[in-house]
Amino acid sequence: MTPEEWAAFLEVHNDLPREGPGAPQDVQWAVQQLGLSGVLDVFDAGCGPGADTVTLAETLPEARIRAVDTTDTFVAQAQARVARFGDRVRVELASMADADGPYDLIWCAGALYFLGVTEGLTLWRDALKPGGHVVFSEPVALGPLSAEAAAFWEEYPQITDLAGIEARVNAAGYRVLGHRMIVGAPWQTYYDPMVARMDHLRATAMDPMVLAAVEENQTEVDRWRAARDEIAYALLIVAPE
Repeated sequence: MTPEEWAAFLEVHNDLPREGPGAPQDVQWAVQQLGLSGVLDVFDAGCGPGADTVTLAETLPEARIRAVDTTDTFVAQAQARVARFGDRVRVELASMADADGPYDLIWCAGALYFLGVTEGLTLWRDALKPGGHVVFSEPVALGPLSAEAAAFWEEYPQITDLAGIEARVNAAGYRVLGHRMIVGAPWQTYYDPMVARMDHLRATAMDPMVLAAVEENQTEVDRWRAARDEIAYALLIVAPE
C-alpha cells in the first residue's frame, strides 16, 4: 500500500469506535474465565483506537495497562479515550512485537495474524509472567468455505478451522484453555459505523483515492453481508506449556 493509499484508508477509518469485530463481552468473558482481579500488568497488542483498552481498564480497575499500535492516528484516538484512567493506562506508538513485560495478560484482538500465530506467541513467551496468559482472536473457518466466504477471506489464505489454529498454538509451545466465536452481531457493530462514514465521504469527499478506498471497503462489507453466518473470529485463551 502506497502512502497515498494508506492515507485514503485512514480517511475511511477515521474515528471509528473499533478497528475490527468484537465487543466488551469478549474481554469480560476472558477475564471471568481466567479469574483475573487485583493489581496486574496487561499488554494490549495492536490496540487500534482503544476500544478494548477501555474495556480492559474498566474490567480490571487495578491493572496497569500498556497498549501499543503502529498507526499514530489510532494511538492518538486511544490516548484520548483512556485519559480518564490516569497514568495506570498508557498508549504508545510501538510494535506489538516489542512486548517488554513481564505481563499477567497479553490481549490481542484481531491483530496477531500480522506476526503469525506461532511466530507471535513465540515472541511473547518471554514477556509473560509465570502463570501468564495470552488471549487473541484469529480468523477461523466454521466449516468448508462457500464461494462467498472464500471471497471475503481471499486476502487471508492462511485461514483454517479451529483445529488448525490450535495446531499453530501448539507449535509455539502453548496450549488452548478455552475459546469463543465472534460471529454475527460483533461484526455488524464494527461495520455499521464504517458504512455511515462511507456514506458521508461519498457525499463530501473530492479526492478520487479516498473514493476508491470507500468502494474497496464497501466491497468488504458487501462480502461479509453475503456470508455473515460463516464469517468469524475465534477468541482463544492460551498459555505456555
